[in-house]
Amino acid sequence: MSGFAVLQIFIYQLQRLSHNMSAPLKRRNETVPGSPPSVVTSSVNHHKSNGDNSTIGMSPPVEDKVREMERAERESLVLWRKPLKTLNYFSRELWINVITYAQTLFKHRITVFVSILVCAAFYVLYTIPGPHQQYMQAGKSEISWCLYWVGLGVLSSVGLGTGLHTFLLYLGPHIASVTLAAYECGGLNFPQPPYPDEIVCPTTVDPRWAASIWNIMSKVRIESMMWGAGTALGELPPYFMARAARLSGYDPDDEDDLAEFEELQRKKENPEMLDTVDRLKVFVEKLVEKVGFFGILACASIPNPLFDLAGITCGHFLVPFWTFFGATLLGKAVIKMHIQKVFVIVAFNETLLARAVDLLGNIPVVGPRLQEPFSAFLVKQKERLHREGGDSSSGSEGNILSAIFEKFVVAMIIYFVVSIINSLAQSYHKRLHSKSKRTTKKSKD
Repeated sequence: MSGFAVLQIFIYQLQRLSHNMSAPLKRRNETVPGSPPSVVTSSVNHHKSNGDNSTIGMSPPVEDKVREMERAERESLVLWRKPLKTLNYFSRELWINVITYAQTLFKHRITVFVSILVCAAFYVLYTIPGPHQQYMQAGKSEISWCLYWVGLGVLSSVGLGTGLHTFLLYLGPHIASVTLAAYECGGLNFPQPPYPDEIVCPTTVDPRWAASIWNIMSKVRIESMMWGAGTALGELPPYFMARAARLSGYDPDDEDDLAEFEELQRKKENPEMLDTVDRLKVFVEKLVEKVGFFGILACASIPNPLFDLAGITCGHFLVPFWTFFGATLLGKAVIKMHIQKVFVIVAFNETLLARAVDLLGNIPVVGPRLQEPFSAFLVKQKERLHREGGDSSSGSEGNILSAIFEKFVVAMIIYFVVSIINSLAQSYHKRLHSKSKRTTKKSKD
């Protein structure tokens, strides 16, 4: 129940963000008695023609120049250029976010209180010894495992500008290791523990878990679907942002966030300006707009880098929330994940993998040098699978490929953290300029 409550708060907060983005602009577009009614539009020229921001009285070229200068200044706020200012803005934005979420929790204090009571009850049950402990331990393990993959899915979908794809870093290697172990051990009934933390071949193979594509897919189904559900949750912010912009009329402050969508709308007026990628984006937009649920489902089910635009398009055309989220969840967590699982399982079939290593040796000059560490890596992985449970002696020798991969993952995580700092600092810069614009507009009014 507590997990459901947290999910409800998460969705409510996104909807509240959408409402808050809409309200000031709705008030801005209310008609004054005796004045002609204003037309709310989402076109990119709306803010230029109405002059409804701090750039009142400026000509369009001057407005664009000022906005471009602000954008350039914001993009320069990175740790390697302005470390002190970036850290200062980051800490201020982080504090504002903490206060905002604290206020949200306070508004939902009854739900939070009930959730705390439920968590406290589970904690008491978890600490009291008794026959129920085996079920508590099993439940804790399963819930932690699911939340881990949901979190990685959200990170992969949101990315915060890093392009961090946790399928390539975590889920893909996990499926590959299970596949290699299945064909090496002859079965999938790995002893638990240490699985899923470590994979050790079973002493006897259960015929129901013999190595096959279907059984491998079943073995990794929970983590794959949880990761897919996380990616679906990560698609909600673009949807709510675009929905708020459509309901309230176009706001220049949202130009950075909706730049890709607005640029595509400009190019659609001149079809000769569309390149191949832009035509694909237009196709996705039309598919989502005209087909609805099944169009969103098709876009979410096929691995493609254009689904962010589909989320923005759904928000722009006011597609109902559950239509968008339901189709996205079904497509990403069920259909798309089965496609990706089959691809990884087939690619890491023992026969195909051995053939790929052999072909690697045929590359001129560097082939034999590349083939040797890959072959050593596969041999060591097979040795680790056949060791006794708890025996880590064979895995302590290390391998150059695993060491390189570990360093790569650490580097990606560091880059991800740095990008979060830069992103929050730039958000605070945008917040400052938005506040100054509103102050300037009030003084002119």
